[in-house]
Amino acid sequence: MKSISWKWTALVALAALAALASDSDVKNVTTGAAAFVNFKDEKPGAYRKITIADLPEPYATKGVSNGPKVVPKPADAWPKAPEGFKVERYAELTDEPRELRTAPNGDLFVSDSNKGKVEVFRGITKDGKPEQHSVFATGLKNNFGIAFYPLGQNPEWIYLANTNSVIRYHYSNGDLQATGQPETIIAQLPAGGGHWTRDLAFSPDGTRLFVSVGSASNVDDPDTHPKETRRANILEFTPEGKFVKIYAAGIRNPVGIAINPTTGQLWCSVNERDMLGDNLVPDYITSVKEDGFYGWPWYYMGDHQDPRLAGTHPELKGKVTVPDILLQPHNASLELTFYNGTQFPEEFRGDIFAAEHGSWNRSVRAGYEVIRVPLNDGKSNGVYGDFLTGFVTEDGNVWGRPVGVATAPDGSLMVSDDASKSIWRVSYTGK
Repeated sequence: MKSISWKWTALVALAALAALASDSDVKNVTTGAAAFVNFKDEKPGAYRKITIADLPEPYATKGVSNGPKVVPKPADAWPKAPEGFKVERYAELTDEPRELRTAPNGDLFVSDSNKGKVEVFRGITKDGKPEQHSVFATGLKNNFGIAFYPLGQNPEWIYLANTNSVIRYHYSNGDLQATGQPETIIAQLPAGGGHWTRDLAFSPDGTRLFVSVGSASNVDDPDTHPKETRRANILEFTPEGKFVKIYAAGIRNPVGIAINPTTGQLWCSVNERDMLGDNLVPDYITSVKEDGFYGWPWYYMGDHQDPRLAGTHPELKGKVTVPDILLQPHNASLELTFYNGTQFPEEFRGDIFAAEHGSWNRSVRAGYEVIRVPLNDGKSNGVYGDFLTGFVTEDGNVWGRPVGVATAPDGSLMVSDDASKSIWRVSYTGK
């Protein structure tokens, strides 16, 4: 028995050392109450870990409405990245870029939700600009999600998510414009109210189509508000559009979804609820447990019951899944991607990058950045860090709001920003 115990202890120690080695660039992680910060504390390369034990009581501070004033980019303003990285303005658009998705052939597809169109950017010139630019499709309705199918290097379809439906066009590598008429795959998704974005992802075997649908409200109880039917969920369909089931529930607004290429598991990026105070409730990024329940609207972060719905659904206590990575509350975490390039240093490969659109429900702003979540064998220990910052002026006005993230063929990271109407390119130079 002693021998078995000794071997087990040794294995645990070796696993811990391996985890530390894989995240050797992550140092000086801020924890506890100090991990709750605002834009003034956000610095490229700074890391934090927020835990359930760090959460304050509801209404420890007053819930506020503090939306940003969006201003033109000041002449001396530029996104800030960690040492060794370079930031360039890849494209400056007339409209608002939202989700980014890299096609198998390397083209960058961009959703413009406001104008109801999808654009395509191809290549990078010596000056860091696109070699080609084209409008792929128009006539969409608050479109966001983009996915290619079948998976692999030779897709036959591109799927596009409107706020109320999913359509697809025939697609061949290199298409810069849609050909033919779109086919409606899912004729009706829950729509109306708040949280209009719909993201898309296919399971690794191509048999499941996941669609994210946010809630229509902050904390309206679905028992008494029919508008919340099949909302605050990730829905599962077949690739042909047949509804299968609610894959995971109680996720207030799973804006971005993606498949972890290391584990094959679905992950999501989530906007949690508002008006419980500056530091409640944390937004989060998490692997998604099939048939899991994440609490909304009755509970949050495990068995913490929302005081506005006190006493409801006591049978759910003990059944709420706790997310993997707790972020700054009200960050408005949007699209996420798993870095699959080779340009960045090796310790970045396979990690998550996510766009934080920025708070409106905090007395001092937080978010307005791109974060990095280090992963070890596709799993997180709850730590995340600032990667791309500098979008807020010293007086608290905002000139940039990250929305989308995608890896370019050369391994640089592309970031859409719907405030300055830009696509930023972050490359590693080592200088």
